[in-house]
Amino acid sequence: MTILAFAGWVALGSFGAGLLGALTGLGGGIVVVPMLTLLFHVDLHYAIGASLVSVIATSSGAAAAYVREGYTNVRAGIFLEVATTVGALAGAALAGIIPTSALAVLFGLVLLYTAYRSLQSHADHIVIAAPHPWAVRLRLDSTFPTAAGLQSYAVQNVPGGFALMFAAGILSALLGIGSGVLKVLAMDRTMKLPFKVSTTTSNFMIGVTAAASAGVYLHRGYIVPAVAFPVMLGVLAGALLGARILGAANTRWLRLLFTGVVVVLAIEMLYKGVGSAL
Repeated sequence: MTILAFAGWVALGSFGAGLLGALTGLGGGIVVVPMLTLLFHVDLHYAIGASLVSVIATSSGAAAAYVREGYTNVRAGIFLEVATTVGALAGAALAGIIPTSALAVLFGLVLLYTAYRSLQSHADHIVIAAPHPWAVRLRLDSTFPTAAGLQSYAVQNVPGGFALMFAAGILSALLGIGSGVLKVLAMDRTMKLPFKVSTTTSNFMIGVTAAASAGVYLHRGYIVPAVAFPVMLGVLAGALLGARILGAANTRWLRLLFTGVVVVLAIEMLYKGVGSAL
């Protein structure tokens, strides 16, 4: 395969990854790593480096549109980004100590559990429950657009969400996945944000998290333009299309898509972790 053909196929696959990442809030990087390693036989370290670049592109492409349309909770995103950035720096420091295979197996099990939890019935927004005291003090409660107009919601369990964001930052640096799964679940299941708000705020945050750990991979020489550039272009184009589709998308179908992607990724993580350990 020539370099031009390789770049074209990688860009096409990355377009699909960016579209899925924008719709689900996972970030395109969580699909890019297995795609590059399994289909194109790229070394894992270089795949993670390109993945982190694609995560930044996804966030940049989708976040601006989501903020303009009123879905993203910017105050909550900035507050929670403190935890994810510190976690990303901690994860980068731990990258040479903790075996990636063990983390992959653990992450796969966590993904299976979260897929089960995400299928359980859950109100899409909360307007009756009292907000958490931290949410009141930090003014995290907000509104998001619906067909009937702006809908209010109250933010719950801010400390629990903050702790999960720290864990998400660690996983982002160790596995190069952007950790959008944990971010969405922390906001949707723990902090009780509406699902569309959770996915859009996740897209707003993942770029900063990835940038914190991408510097470490760049310093180690794991970000190669021949791989990272077509990935970035494809993911960015897919993310922009996903941002246009999200507003009219059905929340139930988004949740089913999210769960399906999580199950597939869990199987991939378990396979990669067990295979690396054997």
